[in-house]
Amino acid sequence: MRRSLSLALTAVALTATALPASAAPSAATTPPGGTLQWVPCPEGASAPRLRCSTLEVPLDYRDPDGRKIEIAVSRLSSEKPSQRRGVLLTNPGGPGGSGLVYPAVLAASGLPQKVLDSYDIIGFDPRGVGRSTPVTCDLTREQQWRGNFPPYAHTAADVAREAGPARKIAEQCGGSRTAWMLPHTTTANTARDMDRIRRALGEPKVSYLGASYGSYLGAVYATLFPRHGDRIVLDSNMGPGGYDVTAMRLFARGMEDRFPDFAAFAAAHPAYGLGHTPEQVTAKFFELAERLDAHPVQDVDGTAFRGYTFDRLYTDASMPQLAEFWQAVDTGGPLPLPEPPANLENLMAARFAVVCGDSRWPGTVREYQRNVAVDRRAYPMLGGSTASINPCAFWPRERTEPPVRITGRGPSNVLMLQNERDPGTPLAGARELRRAFGGRATMVTADQGGHGVYPYGRNTCAKEAATGFLTTGERPARDLACAAQPGE
Repeated sequence: MRRSLSLALTAVALTATALPASAAPSAATTPPGGTLQWVPCPEGASAPRLRCSTLEVPLDYRDPDGRKIEIAVSRLSSEKPSQRRGVLLTNPGGPGGSGLVYPAVLAASGLPQKVLDSYDIIGFDPRGVGRSTPVTCDLTREQQWRGNFPPYAHTAADVAREAGPARKIAEQCGGSRTAWMLPHTTTANTARDMDRIRRALGEPKVSYLGASYGSYLGAVYATLFPRHGDRIVLDSNMGPGGYDVTAMRLFARGMEDRFPDFAAFAAAHPAYGLGHTPEQVTAKFFELAERLDAHPVQDVDGTAFRGYTFDRLYTDASMPQLAEFWQAVDTGGPLPLPEPPANLENLMAARFAVVCGDSRWPGTVREYQRNVAVDRRAYPMLGGSTASINPCAFWPRERTEPPVRITGRGPSNVLMLQNERDPGTPLAGARELRRAFGGRATMVTADQGGHGVYPYGRNTCAKEAATGFLTTGERPARDLACAAQPGE
């Protein structure tokens, strides 16, 4: 039975942070008036104090009294009522990933006690995801195993060959039993759901902490509801267009930004046999990718090798594992094959719904062929994959509204956190979002690699800026560059 290492890429690139898929709400418990009733989450949730509920929201906000869907919501309450200042709505990224257990993940991952005392931490599964009303594309196991990125295209013919499978997935999504949700499963409507959560909580304003795709969701919320946001923290930032064709192509630049950190690590540990200098390690990458393109090993081909490498660059802690994997590929040793996430079909279907539905993608094979030709030269490690064709090229054309345009209109209450060498949301995209926000935002960059600053990263300068803003409301007076710290 075929298992592809692109599964690891799928899990990380879709959800941005590794979340246990364990929390789930009980049946809907939203009485008239919108007040949420909280019940214990089922066994398996990460924290005993996490409570769950559900909220009905309009499928189509242009028809607020029409068809309804459900949103699963969770809460980790402050244990210091005298210090509580409000609620902190959270999103871990995606799109497609569950956020229901994220409050517990944050608490277990070092979210400072001052923040936990200051807020009730709120999580939710976005529309289309998990325990909220879910979408499906009826993806076969083989389609799920294809992963998040298209196969690496070495030629224009490779792009044309991939058009058929991409079109098939788009047709399945458009013909599935949940196709009625597709025009309404967008970032803008998820932001509107967030404001319904705010109302149901009885809060005049909400603070927000979102990472990766969650940065774009937070930017859209801050744009649509500028007066309802309190303190907005956006971590690992996408560009102002969200998860569009530009963002997909930017993954290749992110890998090139980040890879030198791994090359230095592997060269400093010559026992792995990958090279004694960063240049030799880089050459080994292309050697192994080319070898696997020609002769896959245990069903691991060059695309899966590239994807797994990209995946493991998200954290410094994964570098030994990546070096061991390369070593096994190089020497013929046994390869660790990851098991697919249990919810992979919904994960991918919800991602397609948002990514393909938020914005219009190029609709001709020829345009993807041109993009591949450009990116394969500029970013040879991954550009032949991320610039290639995917189901968004053939997505149903119905759109309920244009993408939300992020601007500087609104209060100056946004703090952006960004690693300089982030593979998943590169600094180049974050700078574009910063420019779009203008005077609304201050950006703190950290001279470190990996995906995620707060609270996971090691740079105390950046983390203290976020904690200070969330607990006191004070931001750096201007954009701040945090220097690398020992061990980074």
